[in-house]
Amino acid sequence: QSFLLVLDSRFSDIELREEEGIPTEEFLESCYAIVPVLDKLGPTVFAPVKMDFVGNIKKINQKFITNKEEFDTLQKIVLHEVNAGVAQVRNSATEALLWLKRGLKFLKGFLTEVKNGEKNIQTAL
Repeated sequence: QSFLLVLDSRFSDIELREEEGIPTEEFLESCYAIVPVLDKLGPTVFAPVKMDFVGNIKKINQKFITNKEEFDTLQKIVLHEVNAGVAQVRNSATEALLWLKRGLKFLKGFLTEVKNGEKNIQTAL
């Protein structure tokens, strides 16, 4: 459990911008910081989760790096894709963000089970 305390980038450290929302770069850094945790939890068991997680981070980052100033918050990326009519297109940053959110919720649930004393990984999953 102690390895969770050494994360460099934490979601709790991200400062929300009142009108604009969640800063993209800081959010992606916090997501990347979780990847080594998945390896520690179980490189085999968590391999599909890790692959999905990293893939979705990369899709959002690819959109972000096309225009870092315009896409400095996640909300701006989503609004841009909605307005362009591509938000629901496969591999869009918006779709990736949706799946990333689901992955984070899954991971939180799993870690909560472990924290509450569940020793069996399959049960916790």
